[in-house]
Amino acid sequence: MSEIIDFLFGQYKTYETIDIVLEIIAVIFGFLSVWFSKQNKIWVFPTGMISTVIFVYLLLKWELLGDMMINAYYFIMSVYGWYIWTYKSDGEHATPITRTTLKEKKQSIVIFIATLIFVYAVYTYFDKWTSWTAYVDTITTAIFFVGMWLMAKRKLENWIYWIIGDIISAPLYFYKGFTFTSFQYLIFTFIAIFGYIAWKRNLDKNPSIL
Repeated sequence: MSEIIDFLFGQYKTYETIDIVLEIIAVIFGFLSVWFSKQNKIWVFPTGMISTVIFVYLLLKWELLGDMMINAYYFIMSVYGWYIWTYKSDGEHATPITRTTLKEKKQSIVIFIATLIFVYAVYTYFDKWTSWTAYVDTITTAIFFVGMWLMAKRKLENWIYWIIGDIISAPLYFYKGFTFTSFQYLIFTFIAIFGYIAWKRNLDKNPSIL
């Protein structure tokens, strides 16, 4: 039993207690954020902002630039998404769940490619191409950038990006030595699957907004 615990959490022996506590708090608020997103509740944004602020601090301290940029972007898009979700164009109805339009799909491709180029430039500048994980980070960053943008616009397809990104991130974070965050992404995967199902049911009940 002790060997399993050491395998899962042994890397934390070298971490400061405050960093471990902060990671756990960030994970808890991350869970809440994704759960509220699945429930289509506005609380997805304030809880997510708390989680991302903590992770930005920790990831910057751990020199994980790609992951840090993802969370900094999450925070910015949370502000944008909070506004979009509550904005009432007609004065009465907030932005509904809709499917991604052809124009938005093209914009998603542009965001994905632009993110790859941006992260590549940053990693090159700071000489961070020291491990195969850096290449995976570049891809997951692009995936999550598109997913967050679509979620902020309340698009059903955002969940597809979250599912793909979470599946990649769970083992990746474990390899990096962040077990709590790895578990977070593992559970995120299942929540994202149920989130897609829940949002699709909501959309099917309101065919007029397709």
